[in-house]
Amino acid sequence: MENAARSCGHSLAGAIRGEWCGMLLHRPPFQGLWTTVLEILAPVGARRAEAAGYNARAMRRIALINQKGGVGKTTSSVNLGAALAEAGRRVVLLDLDPQANLTLHMGIQLVERAPTTYRILLGQTSVADAVRATDIPNLAIVPTDIDLSGAELELAGAFGRESILRDAIDRWELEHVEAHGVAPADYLLIDCPPSLGLLAINGLAATKEVFLVVQTQFFALQGLSKLMEIVELVKRRLHPEVEITGIVTCLYDSRLRLAREVLGEVREYFPGLVFRQSIGCNVKLAEAPSFGQTIFQYAPLSPGARDYRALAAEVLAQETGPSVEQAREPEASEILPAPPRRAELSAVEPASGD
Repeated sequence: MENAARSCGHSLAGAIRGEWCGMLLHRPPFQGLWTTVLEILAPVGARRAEAAGYNARAMRRIALINQKGGVGKTTSSVNLGAALAEAGRRVVLLDLDPQANLTLHMGIQLVERAPTTYRILLGQTSVADAVRATDIPNLAIVPTDIDLSGAELELAGAFGRESILRDAIDRWELEHVEAHGVAPADYLLIDCPPSLGLLAINGLAATKEVFLVVQTQFFALQGLSKLMEIVELVKRRLHPEVEITGIVTCLYDSRLRLAREVLGEVREYFPGLVFRQSIGCNVKLAEAPSFGQTIFQYAPLSPGARDYRALAAEVLAQETGPSVEQAREPEASEILPAPPRRAELSAVEPASGD
């Protein structure tokens, strides 16, 4: 009996690591059905995948990464997650940055020896125990603290250290499916550190999708090339299923010719990968972290909130398979009207805290 259960668990784990089954399995007529082989259109090009079925929609795992700090990565992790939660998706944010900016952005205060990403990597706690609810419906967080900065040194000699986080997330998802019949979340967004060390590799190995977050400045192109090389290296050696499925452009100021040129270059060099919606410079996005709030709590009618709602609409459109270029324009009803920019026109400083 135990061997049979273990065999079933391995098969289910394979399904979880397989292609994401999209909205189909989430709709009432199809819930409870076992799916064997499903052909889907990937966000970048068509590819075939086999998914050993189970009666739950698999969790979409996305790593947001850039080896450069201050490009809007943490801001995008928080506010994209909040926008997806606002749209009815169950979202978990995982802080994998030793600076703990995502944790601070969400206003989380940790007590000593609290369950964190650091303790997950060291095997001292599980993902399920580390997840904590926020005051936003459908949005939860796996926090971290400065202790995570020592994880790379402590794990230097650990066997399989590059896949520790993936194994922990796999167990969490599998156990939740077995206990409740559904995945623990619809989206897991991992805020990776601004480096390409062991923590970032763990983040890439734990996900199937990668969003590259870039600033519309000159060095963005060089940074993108290096990032894509790292993702390809992880794909070849650690995790064949990982794919870059989107490029998020942040801190965009349409008044600056340089920003427009860089955005055009990024779209030209990486066709089909760049999200249509850019995140503009907005002072409200810079102010929200100091209040421990998302942009939708702090300034729900601001241009920053409008931008992240539109970006979330594109991410949701990927669920049905079209490429980023083909993703539909968000409906007017999905984006609250924004007031005139006025004061925001002069706010061109990057959002602090990442």
